[in-house]
Amino acid sequence: MSGTIQPVVVGAGPAGVRAAQTLVQHGLRPTVIDEGALWGGQIYRQPPQNFLRSQAELYGFGSSRADALHRAMAGILNKIDYQSQTLVWNAQDQALDTMHGGQAGTVPYSHLIIATGATDRILPFPGWTLPGVFTLGGAQVALKFQGCSIGRQVVFMGTGPLLYLVAYQYARAGANVAAVLDTAKLSEQVRSTPALLSKPALLVQGMYYLTWLKLHGVHIAYGIEPLRALGAERVSGVAWRDAKGEHELACDAIGFGYALRSETQLADILGCHFEFDVTQRAYLPVRDEAGRSSVEGVYLAGDGAGIMGADAAELAGTRAALAVISDIQGSEFSVVDQHRADNIEKEMVRSKIFRLGLERAFPFPQQWASHAQDDLMICRCEEITAGDIRQAALSSGATELNRVKAMTRLGMGRCQSRMCGAAAAEILTHCLGNNIQSAGRLRGQAPIKPIPFVSVPVQSEHASQRGS
Repeated sequence: MSGTIQPVVVGAGPAGVRAAQTLVQHGLRPTVIDEGALWGGQIYRQPPQNFLRSQAELYGFGSSRADALHRAMAGILNKIDYQSQTLVWNAQDQALDTMHGGQAGTVPYSHLIIATGATDRILPFPGWTLPGVFTLGGAQVALKFQGCSIGRQVVFMGTGPLLYLVAYQYARAGANVAAVLDTAKLSEQVRSTPALLSKPALLVQGMYYLTWLKLHGVHIAYGIEPLRALGAERVSGVAWRDAKGEHELACDAIGFGYALRSETQLADILGCHFEFDVTQRAYLPVRDEAGRSSVEGVYLAGDGAGIMGADAAELAGTRAALAVISDIQGSEFSVVDQHRADNIEKEMVRSKIFRLGLERAFPFPQQWASHAQDDLMICRCEEITAGDIRQAALSSGATELNRVKAMTRLGMGRCQSRMCGAAAAEILTHCLGNNIQSAGRLRGQAPIKPIPFVSVPVQSEHASQRGS
């Protein structure tokens, strides 16, 4: 292979690790850029040294897969260029702009695999800006990496499989989980069982988490509507409504989220074509079955191109790397590798069926926008409320998010709409009576994530004179 071939993998979660491993197996030396201190991604985040909890306690059913992934990466460290704690904040001219320890850098590539993963999908509720309110992902980071609970009495709220996983992880760690409040109805979860049987092992895991929580006295409520976080200076409780009426429960921390949303900013910056995905209520970068994007030399793998879960992400990472190998080798691509690629694609079909089952089991709360009052904070960075978005739409005729952004500064803050974009789209389309697809998507801009400014000491005039 030519020495000009420079494969780069962005992300060292399940997809990124398997992609790098596959490239190494084919004689390449990829660069792997990872925001984390250690590989594993969010789901298999590694704890710091001297962390006392075992892998079994930390990852539950996923401990064996976590261990396998960690070992796989450890086994190729001397065959890759691993850049940890490094942020990719822009891309142009076949190169990535990075930041590490306050130092800017540039990483050129010939083939780029984007495995940037996902983050929480946030639907705000009154009081969500109070100290003590965390996203489900944030609660996981606190437990896995910092070894602490977000509170002494914690309520988890929202919907999606992550809701039960995080609650289980907290309860197993000894935290007092006061309740799990699910906006999905139990009947919806039961009806989704046939599709979920496409991945029976994953279904059993989910049922185990639920059963374990119930057997250990954790209150679980279905079909709820969050009303507010209680408290003045910090969280003191939570209020919700269900078919039986309104309820309140004392707590000092709330973890909430509504499944996950893909981190697509890098693909956007690179000019990848996006299409609306009805199932995930989001615009996602288009990829073929092998992971090739619409931009030559750019490949997409894992939850960063559509939420499919950790197991599917490993498969997608391997498949994307095989696509890189195929594009490099051309007609020399081996029959063995092609057979491996075909088997992965077949397995991915089952993963897609399971994913559809999860969407039926934990549906998006369709009435959320209609219940959002005008004073509800949507964009924390720029302090934009639901009423601000509605006023911008009604006063100017804006029907698309980027127009609302221009008028209100929505999404211009540190998170670059990663936290507020989904909710803003729901508010806008409900206000105008349109469908969610019509809201469009907020266009990615550099820097796609906050980058630090490093102060450089300036020598005083007197000091300069003394040194002269």
